[in-house]
Parts: sequence; C-alpha cells; structure tokens
Amino acid sequence: MAAQFDRTIQEIVDRELPRLRLMQPKEVSASPAPGKWSRKEILGHLIDSASNNHQRFVRALLSEELRFPGYAQNDWVRLQAYADQEWQKVVDLWSALNRHLAHLISHIPAEKLATPCRIGDNAPITLEALIADYIRHVEHHLEQLK
Repeated sequence: MAAQFDRTIQEIVDRELPRLRLMQPKEVSASPAPGKWSRKEILGHLIDSASNNHQRFVRALLSEELRFPGYAQNDWVRLQAYADQEWQKVVDLWSALNRHLAHLISHIPAEKLATPCRIGDNAPITLEALIADYIRHVEHHLEQLK
C-alpha cells in the first residue's frame, strides 16, 4: 500500500509542477480577500504540511504509537513570510519536499502502516490513514490554486 501512496505523491508533483512554474508573480501574490491566503501562501501552507507530515511519518516509524502536536497553520504561514518569497523558490521547495516524502513512503514497511497516530487532540488514526489524509489535503489546496 505504501508504494501506491508514493506513486500518487510523485504523480501529483509531476502533474502540477509545470502548471505551477508557469504562474506569474502577480497572480500568485494577490490575496482574494482580506485575511485570505494568496496562492503563494497556499503553496507555503502545503510546504508546512509536508514538513510536519515528514516528521510525523518518520516518528511513527520509530515508535509503536505516535503522539504529535497540531500546528497553528496561519502563524506558520505568517512567520515564514511566504508572501515575500520568490514564487519559483516556493515551488521548488514544495516539489523537493514532496518528492522526498514519496521516497520515504516507498520505504515504509507494510506492518508499520497500522501504527496509531494521534495529532493534537484528534482521535488516533493509522499511519496509512494519515498518509491518505495528507494526499487529500494536498489535492484540496492544489485545486484552490487553479
């Protein structure tokens, strides 16, 4: 099952990267409304998500049960100042992190997919469900960039 997930993430990057590279700085920097993230900040949020999930996946592999804090996504986006970062650098980082996650996932032993993972105050889910949820999350936000 882990092999399916790594192919999915790799396919998402391969599919979206050319489109993301063609987006212009003006269109990715504009906020749709006060208090709403720009496209650049949405992709920055996906970088934060990849970074947090990288930690979660590795730590779940190292333990019998993962307990990991949630994260304040608005603060992460604001503190990392994605709005001020060059678009291509944001795209490159998103691509590299997700390609690495695909590689990591391809090396997860099948028996570890059942590892219980508790994120913040949420009910525990398996590592397999956590990976699937990450992929859904990525797809959801990439849809917002269109």
